[in-house]
Amino acid sequence: MGSAGLMLALALGAAGAEAAEVNLYTTREPGLIRPLLDAFTARTGTTVNTVFVEKGLAERVAAEGARANADVLMTVDIGNLVDIVDRGLAQPVQSAALEAAVPAALRDGEGRWFALSTRARVAYADAKDLADLTALTYEDLADPRWKGKLCLRSGQHPYNTALIAHHLVKHGAEKTEAWLRGVKANLAKKPAGGDRDVARDILAESCELGLGNSYYVGLMRSGRGGPEQQKWGEAIRVVLPTFSGGGTHVNVSGAAVARNAPNKAEAVKLLEYLVSDEAQGLYAKTDYEYPVKAGAPVDPLLTALGPLTIDTVPVAEIARNRKAASLLVDKVGFDQ
Repeated sequence: MGSAGLMLALALGAAGAEAAEVNLYTTREPGLIRPLLDAFTARTGTTVNTVFVEKGLAERVAAEGARANADVLMTVDIGNLVDIVDRGLAQPVQSAALEAAVPAALRDGEGRWFALSTRARVAYADAKDLADLTALTYEDLADPRWKGKLCLRSGQHPYNTALIAHHLVKHGAEKTEAWLRGVKANLAKKPAGGDRDVARDILAESCELGLGNSYYVGLMRSGRGGPEQQKWGEAIRVVLPTFSGGGTHVNVSGAAVARNAPNKAEAVKLLEYLVSDEAQGLYAKTDYEYPVKAGAPVDPLLTALGPLTIDTVPVAEIARNRKAASLLVDKVGFDQ
């Protein structure tokens, strides 16, 4: 090959290499998703440039405007996904692969966001004192039976606000306020800490029952959080609550293609990969989250919790009630 031909080949190769990349802005800790991104690169050759934005993802992308290099916006919590759409920061995507893999209740009707994994809001119960507890509804948390026995993190935390918003959709404002007052009356201590702290408090016999996300169970029981947290995980019995006449409340991790994505085709390919059998299995193995794709493997630490039946209320409808839920938390003085 002559020098001119060699230079042309190198130029074409460089152009191809430059095109084969995708820019991911994410609120998820890079360590949690790196195995999936590495697998995507290995399968496609496309480089994933990751920008970790712990807080203010939507604000950053909005401020960057047309100058933004973001292709994919990835976050946890449905409220954050809907916020991205409401700010006009996402663009619709038409993809048969995404629509086939992600149930309608776990994606935007116009293709502006897609859930990639789910986490259930489950009950942590004292493995000794509540060994016979096999069923529970979220409504039951206000039952005086649990007076002085309940531990929770802040009602204003997004995990709990989402659950309260779900109750609002199911039962309306009046019944939700009464329920929330009942839950508050059952608290053993002021809401504080995180979900794993609920398990710690149960081991310490500060309470007998609480709520936590399902993936924390995997993190604790697997030993990935250290031997102390493994003891917390072993001290609890996990029950998958449901709404009366319904299913279990879940929240999501998900993603959208940015409105000004410079590499839209690669962005769509990344989302399609993340709902593939391979990636959904990695979500379960790496993060102890439930796959959104039916039939995808679930980690044994989660299957041991029992079958998950997700409530049919669309997560977007739950997100629309988050503000009202937050106001109710303050109205009843839940965290005080």
